Amino acid sequence: MCKLGCFLFFFLNFQVLFVTCSSASSSSSPALCPEDQSSALLEFKNTFSIDSYASIYSADEGITTYPKTNSWKEGTDCCKWDGVKCENETGNVIGLDLSCSWLQGPIYSNSSLFLLSHLQTLSLAYNNLQQSQILPEFASLLVSLTHLNLSFCNLNSQVPLELSHLSGLVSLDLSVNNPLTLESSVWESLLQNLTQLREIVLDQVDMSSIAPSSLLNLSFSLTTLSLNQCYLKGEIPGRIVSLPKLQKLFTNISRQLPDSISDLKSLQYLDLAGCEFSGSIPSSMGNLTGMRFLNLGSNSFSGQIPHSFSNLGQLTILCLSQNRFTGQIPDIFGNLSELAGLSLSSNYLEGKLPQSIFNLTQLYHLELSDNRFEGPVPSKLTGLPSLIHLDLSNNSLNGTLPDFVNVSSLEILLLQSNKFSGIIPRSIIELMNLTELNLSSNNLSGVLELNMFSKLQNLTKLTLSYNSQLSTSNTINPNHSLPLLGEFYLSSCNISDFPLFLKALKNLTVLDISNNQIQGNVPNWLFDVGRDSLIYLNLSLNMLTSLKQIPWNKLQTVDLHSNLLQGPLVVPSSPSSISLFSISDNKLTGEIPSAICSMSSLQVLDLSSNRLTGVIPQCLGNLSEYLSVLDLRMNNFHGTIPTTFAEGNRLRNLGLNGNQLEGPIPHQLLKCQSLEVLDLGHNNLTGTFPEWLESLPELQVLVLRSNKFYGGIGDPKISSPFPKLRIIDVSHNNFDGPLPQKYIEKAVMNISYHNAPKYMGELYYRDSVQVTIKDLQIELVSIITIFTTIDFSSNSFGGQIPRLIGKLKSLKGLNLSHNQITGSIPSSLGNLTNLEGLDLSSNELVGEIPLQMADYMTSLAVLNLSHNYLVGRIPSGKQFNTFENDSYAGNLGLCGLPLSKKCGRDEEQTSPPEEESDGSIRFDRNYAFIGYGCGMVIGISIGYMALSRTKYELMIAKMARGGQWSKTKRRRQKQRVNTRGRR
Repeated sequence: MCKLGCFLFFFLNFQVLFVTCSSASSSSSPALCPEDQSSALLEFKNTFSIDSYASIYSADEGITTYPKTNSWKEGTDCCKWDGVKCENETGNVIGLDLSCSWLQGPIYSNSSLFLLSHLQTLSLAYNNLQQSQILPEFASLLVSLTHLNLSFCNLNSQVPLELSHLSGLVSLDLSVNNPLTLESSVWESLLQNLTQLREIVLDQVDMSSIAPSSLLNLSFSLTTLSLNQCYLKGEIPGRIVSLPKLQKLFTNISRQLPDSISDLKSLQYLDLAGCEFSGSIPSSMGNLTGMRFLNLGSNSFSGQIPHSFSNLGQLTILCLSQNRFTGQIPDIFGNLSELAGLSLSSNYLEGKLPQSIFNLTQLYHLELSDNRFEGPVPSKLTGLPSLIHLDLSNNSLNGTLPDFVNVSSLEILLLQSNKFSGIIPRSIIELMNLTELNLSSNNLSGVLELNMFSKLQNLTKLTLSYNSQLSTSNTINPNHSLPLLGEFYLSSCNISDFPLFLKALKNLTVLDISNNQIQGNVPNWLFDVGRDSLIYLNLSLNMLTSLKQIPWNKLQTVDLHSNLLQGPLVVPSSPSSISLFSISDNKLTGEIPSAICSMSSLQVLDLSSNRLTGVIPQCLGNLSEYLSVLDLRMNNFHGTIPTTFAEGNRLRNLGLNGNQLEGPIPHQLLKCQSLEVLDLGHNNLTGTFPEWLESLPELQVLVLRSNKFYGGIGDPKISSPFPKLRIIDVSHNNFDGPLPQKYIEKAVMNISYHNAPKYMGELYYRDSVQVTIKDLQIELVSIITIFTTIDFSSNSFGGQIPRLIGKLKSLKGLNLSHNQITGSIPSSLGNLTNLEGLDLSSNELVGEIPLQMADYMTSLAVLNLSHNYLVGRIPSGKQFNTFENDSYAGNLGLCGLPLSKKCGRDEEQTSPPEEESDGSIRFDRNYAFIGYGCGMVIGISIGYMALSRTKYELMIAKMARGGQWSKTKRRRQKQRVNTRGRR
């Protein structure tokens, strides 16, 4: 899809197809509207309620909406009603345009609409028909229809076969209804019978059962074809371009640009956004000299923008956004004097902005954002007198902000995320038509008088955030106000007081002054700012100490995290509207008040990192119908985990880490089928491992660290546990039995690098979790979807490390330390090229360190193999050259750098001892000497690390019979328990 700017071009500059939201009243006519038709219209009007939200989609596109039927009065001539068109001679109603009219309600088969038998044009677009069907009566009773527009009407079901009986139909628009299906049999009948069709618009209609080859049967008289997001499978037939009268083509069902597209000489409007095209744009596109609207956005075109585009002299709209174009913008605009809208955003274009763009005197919409442009903005910018929308954001433009003296028409000015410096010029304050201004994330400086923006009486959104050198003068002029300002952003600007400028903003809907240096109490006057309008409040990352109330009536998002707020938790006075409430990282005390149970719309609740006490209210489980995130970590809650989770709840993240919760994990969590993050670490939870959690289909993060769980792990009856698990931490418990190889082998193997990584969380809230990696406890404030770790440390697991562990290519951290793991280190471990932390210390591992680890583990930053029974030369090279003695301590059979012990040239130190004829073993005196220094038992065991596996196992058996091995094992277990207690 094209970016919003290009979509606005589509509506602002053209009356595309036959969708309008303007009045269709006829001029005065000698004949009056027949009484029966007037009555039918009034009856039709009364079947609907009037609700502005019913036309919300048209409002989203910037189209004016209003209730047209309000002008319909009994006893007046219906031919003069808004949206009604009559035939001059007879007065019969032949046109009805109720698009964008706030109508809400269904249409039934007995609707009085179907009494208007003379209707030729009908548009009910952009209303809410509440899942009505497209009734057969539209065709059987309105037989004179030539234009039918039912787009954006919230219709469902299937397109009826009866529509194919409207043989006189010239224009059909059924786009954007959900869900609406068009079967192949109906489609074939439409193509066969509707021979007069000139315009077909079926965007987002499900045509998945239809073969694209059927498009070859389209009428040669077709002028408009729009089939965006129709689920058609395959390619557009190349012969589609043989339609001689085709002027407007909008589709994204093809992945290959037809070679003959340049033969469509009649084409004036071409929209191929989102078709997954790649490669270069053929220069032959420059042959479409009649083109007025060209949208190739949201593809993967690469290379340079063709110079042949300079031939498109009639072009008024050009959208090439969201592609992979490189290099500088070619000098093609000299001949494009009619260009009114240009979007090249989200590419890899570089260099300086070309001067020729700023010679386009007709240009009203310019988007060059999200590229790599640098240097100053040309002074010729002031030569664009018609410019309404200018977006240069997210580049590397520098210098001072440009002068806007002669660009008084500007309504939207977006310059954020560049390198502009200096003061904000006065010329910006003179842009009286400005509705949105964004200067955030630059290097602006100086003292800013916020009052000066009061001249911008049309301003609805002002963003000045992330200009750390910009200070504000905290004065207020009672005569200055911004009556339309709804959104104000002043985050990260190093201010120390609440701006008094806010006092005049009575209609504010969004306030963000986060990440500043504001101290002390929240002033009482702030509670009157947007009292009846504010929906978003962000005061986070300041130094506020007291907040007495949260009184705003329509508040939906409250973010107060990372302050110094003290005392009890304050609940908003209108809790039912709150969807996100974050007050984490403060100093709140006391219990969670019962009023929090009134937050019936709550989606995210974050009370973590406070000093709250008491039990967790059971009602929080009841809120899980909408609740997605419940984060109560790092408090002092006691009692048990709530058990009141509702069936079909939406809970996605449950964080209870760092409390004093007791008892087992409740089985009611199985109702949380959407759960992705379960963090119960650092509590006093008991019981065996909750194997029933393995069936949660979406679980990706499981943390049970530092509790009192015991027993074995892994249900042998479940072959594929935790199908999406990526982070698992069950360390510092009392688990025993075999190492749960099933989790290691299968649970984390589904991570793919083919999809673009993203962060877990909501649109506003990102998930976080504490992990141990690189020998440190790290708080991942954002969890990227390719990050994986396994931590089974400080338990009593036995068994061997599975060789299939080498398949976990995305693994970042692996900690199996302080267990009873035996066997050798598998060489496949060297395949973990993304591994950054590996801890296998304090186990019973034997054999040599695989050379593959040194050769391929190039990301390894921390390695701990200490306190095992490893032998032989320590591998060298790459990351292994950076590890010090501590990584290998307690392995007396190891030699080579970084240890001081050298390896013998002829490997005498690792030669196997000789076996006597009676089967006894003769000790090597070198190892015996080590034994005297480190304890006889350990010294003897080290002395035989170089034996073959059979002889080594024989020696272990002999030692076990003598009781010495079991004593060593018990002593190490005791040391492990003591270590766990200290942690």
